Amino acid sequence: MQPINLRGMWTLFLREIRRFLKVKMQTIVTPALTAMLYLIIFRYAMGDRQVPGMEVDYFTFLVPGLAMMAMLQNAFANTSSSMIMGKVMGMHIYLLMAPLSAIEVVIAFLAAAVVRAVVVAVAFLGVLMPFVDLSLLHPGIILLYGICGSIIMGGLGLIGGMWAKDFDNVAMVTNFIILPLTFLSGVFYSVKQLPEIWQQLNHANPFFYLIDGFRYGFLGTGDTDPYASIVVVMGTVLVTIVTCWALWRSGWRMKE
Repeated sequence: MQPINLRGMWTLFLREIRRFLKVKMQTIVTPALTAMLYLIIFRYAMGDRQVPGMEVDYFTFLVPGLAMMAMLQNAFANTSSSMIMGKVMGMHIYLLMAPLSAIEVVIAFLAAAVVRAVVVAVAFLGVLMPFVDLSLLHPGIILLYGICGSIIMGGLGLIGGMWAKDFDNVAMVTNFIILPLTFLSGVFYSVKQLPEIWQQLNHANPFFYLIDGFRYGFLGTGDTDPYASIVVVMGTVLVTIVTCWALWRSGWRMKE
């Protein structure tokens, strides 16, 4: 059994961190600006309207979901962009030749995706927190769902980047899979407001559990039991990591 290459894994992790920090306008400033736009549009358009069935105003209900959605999308973007840029520039072959096992590569990529997602969430919430009545009621739940969601989306980004041949393929995955699933996961509404059939469809969306669990950590209320949903979330994390490991180990679409 070969020893774990901690130094190599750490080096790849730092490369990914430095890569997204070089584009601060995209990774930090843009989420903060987006938060301001949400504040202007939703806070002052919706006023003090209450969410049906919950003792919370609409904008306070909205903020955690928006923050989680930003985390998910940025975690996906971090790994998918790294993979496709390596392919386009012909640099991915060096990563395949590096003295790193498949699991070491996967851990480094997913850890960097988590860091980017957390940075985005901090920037996003840092702008909006002064304008909403949010408390860290369950910080453990917030961290659990935030990190698990980032791992899942980072893994999907890694798989999407391995599958894609160019930036158009990545954009297709983002526009036709990631965006619809995140926007229709209860970010902008309580699932209890929907007809029964649409509630069932939402419960089939894994992103719904991530959004709702993350929101519960701030508000103490949600559409599902966040402790029961942990089983679904952790199972999805495990499947994502194993899939990434198996595909990287086989060199799927990386040796073409």
